[in-house]
Amino acid sequence: MENCLYCKNKQKLDSLMIPICDLGVTKLFLFREQTYYGRCVIAYKEHNVDFTELDDEQSALFIKDMQRVGRAIMKAVNPAKVNYGMYSDTLAHLHVHIVPKQKDGYGFGGTFEMNVNPPKYLSDDEYKDIINKIKENL
Repeated sequence: MENCLYCKNKQKLDSLMIPICDLGVTKLFLFREQTYYGRCVIAYKEHNVDFTELDDEQSALFIKDMQRVGRAIMKAVNPAKVNYGMYSDTLAHLHVHIVPKQKDGYGFGGTFEMNVNPPKYLSDDEYKDIINKIKENL
């Protein structure tokens, strides 16, 4: 937990993501890199290494938060599909990437890329706009 992005490394977290809100058992963040417009992450509020460590009630609440965000993103950006990725090889904190993909957009039909080159960043107003759209649909 010493170097956990979500628990201890606020400076790096802030450089990568913008906090949106707290949900039931997770915190919702918008990725600053927006090649996949509306890309978010939910992170479990408590430090937790793996989904399998949650009891049945906790895992149901986690899935409920994930589904809630997926639905909000569907309404906010109208993607063809939303991808969900749980990767924690190097970051031992339970989190899920929630990635909207457009049919004619970048990477459609394949696994979404974590680090797109060149990255796409938005203006402050554009970040506010997408955050408001997501929040309105939660």
